[in-house]
Amino acid sequence: MGLESIYTQLIMEHNRSSHNRRALKNPDISERGYNPNCGDDIVLEVEIEDNIIKDAAYSGVGCAISQASTSMMIDLVKGKSIDEALKLVDIFLSMIKKDITAEEELEVLEDSIIFQNISNMPARVKCAVLAWHSLREGLKHV
Repeated sequence: MGLESIYTQLIMEHNRSSHNRRALKNPDISERGYNPNCGDDIVLEVEIEDNIIKDAAYSGVGCAISQASTSMMIDLVKGKSIDEALKLVDIFLSMIKKDITAEEELEVLEDSIIFQNISNMPARVKCAVLAWHSLREGLKHV
């Protein structure tokens, strides 16, 4: 199986999965992410307990890339401290900008590393980073 088909399969699995697509009962953060250029529109909800991201979920619509990136990000940050989550956001965004390219630095992103070459598709970059920017913005208010 080629890298492109693995990429496509992983994105489609996360896009179709509903394990992170739901509403939280009592979120501490509810942050909307909207990209008017393509119509991606999500609401990211986060529960925080003792400075740890206890749970996170999202609702909304968008392309497979935005939905998969959101789901992968949620899987990655659950159970992490706010500082750890913000560091992961910084690493992801630095990867997208190609400021970080070393595999050993990027492996902390787990499945999200699949978006490493999204910058080769400039129209899709905003799709991939929407949830990450939303998480960063939401965590500023904690």
